[in-house]
Amino acid sequence: MELDVRNGYQGDIPFSNYPDFSQQGYQVIQELGRNREAGRTTYLAHALKTDQRVVIKEFRFASVIPDWSGLKAYEREIEILQQLNHSRIPRYIDSFETPAGFYMLQEYKNAPSLGLQRHFHPEDIKKIAVSVLEILVYLQKLVAPIIHRDIKPENLLVDEQLNAYLIDFGLARIKGAKMTLSSFAAGTPGFMPPEEHFGYPLTEASDLYSLGATIICLLTCTRSVNIGQLIDAKHRLNLQKLIPQISPCFRLWLMKMVANKRQHRYANAAMALEALKPISVIGNATGVETVVTAVKSRKKSFVLGIAAIGTLAVAGTKLMIAQSAMVNKQVLEARECQDLKSSVNCLDKTRY
Repeated sequence: MELDVRNGYQGDIPFSNYPDFSQQGYQVIQELGRNREAGRTTYLAHALKTDQRVVIKEFRFASVIPDWSGLKAYEREIEILQQLNHSRIPRYIDSFETPAGFYMLQEYKNAPSLGLQRHFHPEDIKKIAVSVLEILVYLQKLVAPIIHRDIKPENLLVDEQLNAYLIDFGLARIKGAKMTLSSFAAGTPGFMPPEEHFGYPLTEASDLYSLGATIICLLTCTRSVNIGQLIDAKHRLNLQKLIPQISPCFRLWLMKMVANKRQHRYANAAMALEALKPISVIGNATGVETVVTAVKSRKKSFVLGIAAIGTLAVAGTKLMIAQSAMVNKQVLEARECQDLKSSVNCLDKTRY
């Protein structure tokens, strides 16, 4: 939704033309981002009494008559933020209104947006993915689980320690809550899961698709506006442009994250996180992995795969003795790959 100055947008409004919030106790420092069509602007400001930095999100009326749809969105976002208490979700502080519109205040996080053209080592991208999944695990384990619905690079801030912060809950919904017709397919094209396009119920797996698309953008150095270049004729995210060093296990994990059918994805963030943690992102296929990924036929049983791995292990006994720790790790990754492989075997033959 809102664009961020750290995404490449540079606020060009003179300081004197910034809104005057002195009566409310705040002074604008700079404009962070703007969504002209929606009439929303985000400012960085500091509180005059405490000198602490805050983010002010403006919901401006398009005319003298209040835009009640905008008001509802504003109220809904506040309602959701008030329920949250997570160190990597900027907390809700306050709100006020003026004749021009409504304003919401949030905690400021000093971290650049992933929407900015930034380059990360693939293993660092995994750390970012783990950090985001931890936030999603929190949201999904609430008594009333929350689906963000707009995960994309612009809505993820990442600090120097690779901690991710999730922002902009303007489209977020409580799982199972009824949505108006205008709320359907309200996410960002390319990051929106297929089920939302067709009006099907959203689940915990819906945000996983958006996160998977975000990871693919980071791995391919693709800007959000160009994500269409990564989507094939069957409306599926194409992983062929991933760098060749990506390991088979990580590729399979990512395929499951962005499967068109939500039933083929991980059921929730906790399962996706558990599967991701032991996987190495970089590395050519090891001998064990090669055997696993070569077993493509669905008719070949799990026993056959284990037998093949066992045969390879016997042939490389001396190597296993010399590098036992490394091989143990490879076997664990191979098993993970096999679990992933069994889940995505049918993806090429099905569509949403």
